[in-house]
Amino acid sequence: MTAHATKIPLPLRILVVEDMKVYQLLASNLLAKDGHDVTVMENGLQAVEAIKEGLHVDVILMDVEMPVMDGLTATAHIRRTENGAKRQLIIALTATANPEQCKAAGMDAYLPKPLAIPALYEVLEHCSQHSGPNKPR
Repeated sequence: MTAHATKIPLPLRILVVEDMKVYQLLASNLLAKDGHDVTVMENGLQAVEAIKEGLHVDVILMDVEMPVMDGLTATAHIRRTENGAKRQLIIALTATANPEQCKAAGMDAYLPKPLAIPALYEVLEHCSQHSGPNKPR
């Protein structure tokens, strides 16, 4: 484990939904290095379809501004499909949206870009303590 590791249960299954390659690589490499199982998708539509098809993750790191389908719209779609199932943990990653927009869309937490690694781990730890691992593998 790296110096970033905290009291996060390992491994978390994390879906990174991000259109910029540099953020995809930063998040996925860092998280995988700490033992997490990371899947990367390039837009919100891919994430919505994957969740509908049964992809089970503990947390989604969702960019807000993406082509095809933005993160706010994708989050709203995911929330509508939960139908009483355990609520999917979704953390916004954004350089432009404000926390109120993210909360209104149904996101659970907000991280501004550029991504600060200690802040990411703080949010993951906080969220994991309040939700625990999600649906079965």
